[in-house]
Amino acid sequence: MQTLARLFGKSPFAPLQTHMAKVASCVHEVPALFEALLKKEYALIEPLAHKISKLEHDADLTKNDIRNHLPPGLLLPISRASLLEILSLQDNIADRAEDVAVLMTFLNLEISPLFQSELFSFLDKNLEAFEGVFRIVKEMGQLLESSFGGSEAEKVRKMVDEVAFREHESDLIQRTLMKKIFSQSNQMSTPAFFLWMRVIQEVAWISDESEKLANRICMLLEVK
Repeated sequence: MQTLARLFGKSPFAPLQTHMAKVASCVHEVPALFEALLKKEYALIEPLAHKISKLEHDADLTKNDIRNHLPPGLLLPISRASLLEILSLQDNIADRAEDVAVLMTFLNLEISPLFQSELFSFLDKNLEAFEGVFRIVKEMGQLLESSFGGSEAEKVRKMVDEVAFREHESDLIQRTLMKKIFSQSNQMSTPAFFLWMRVIQEVAWISDESEKLANRICMLLEVK
């Protein structure tokens, strides 16, 4: 609790930024799963999934610490409800990264050359959306210093638009990717086909949740 109190004392948004850094550590491990899959290094999948689950648990501990020890007398520039909602949205992203990792331990999937390019482009766009909102969270201290206005607020609005655009790009690639996987479905086992559908959906939710988080932070600008 003393650590959190020091963080809040430094900046009301510092605990959110600390938690988001832990969320990022989960998301940043996801590409390694797909690289291992591409190389058919299946023995690496389980340890990587375990690592991501541990990182997600660490993020959960930080989230719970913030929720349970939010100082009652602390004056915040935003409502407690808003702060906790942002925290929950950040947590959802870590959950999605863990879900991807767990799913990929169920079966030794194969990446067909026919959809390899789209798969990695899709992954990249989702990660770009996340990196965009990660940068926005890092900007929250500057937003506070500018009283949520001026050029800093305009900068953040543009960053929010960029996250939304990356999420849109991800959606477009996802449609092409799924069409290609469906075209290959008769060459896959039924479990492999349905597992690919789940993995793709979970990856897509990384950018979906990132966009929701970016929009929620943007709402802070509109009420000031």
